[in-house]
Amino acid sequence: MTQLLKSGSETEDQVIAILVQEQFRSMISDQILLSCGETTLLLNGVNDSPSLTLMITDDEEMTDMNHRYRGINKTTDVLAFGADFTDPDLESRYLGDVVISFPQAEKQALKRGHAVEEELQLLVVHGVLHLLGYDHDTKTGKEAMWAIQSRVLAELGLSIEIEGI
Repeated sequence: MTQLLKSGSETEDQVIAILVQEQFRSMISDQILLSCGETTLLLNGVNDSPSLTLMITDDEEMTDMNHRYRGINKTTDVLAFGADFTDPDLESRYLGDVVISFPQAEKQALKRGHAVEEELQLLVVHGVLHLLGYDHDTKTGKEAMWAIQSRVLAELGLSIEIEGI
């Protein structure tokens, strides 16, 4: 299930760990997920080579996490668990974990009329932005988050309109 990918140049310490449940492994490109994480960090001026984890899971595990950590007993598309500490093993700042439900990404992609791979990219960007402190719980916060999210997606070559993740 685990893929540990080092991103950036050989002189950087940034590590993006990608964990994908086995049933989704053949449907996901680690390199695309990695690029989404890196681009989000880069366009936000994060240059201290932090590390993070991207996890792709099913609705059952996502429901469990959502219930355990947020008290909401249903699935969701993406959860972000911020950490922001120095990882002694990696010797870099660890930002946290982004967890994405593959089945929810499939449903949303179908609803929005684009490929599931594009939806996964959107959800990676969205989750990493949460790790960086962005939120959409106020109108101003949502406008700021949606603006940078659109900028990152455009940099990745995607044009996805988001009504309200």
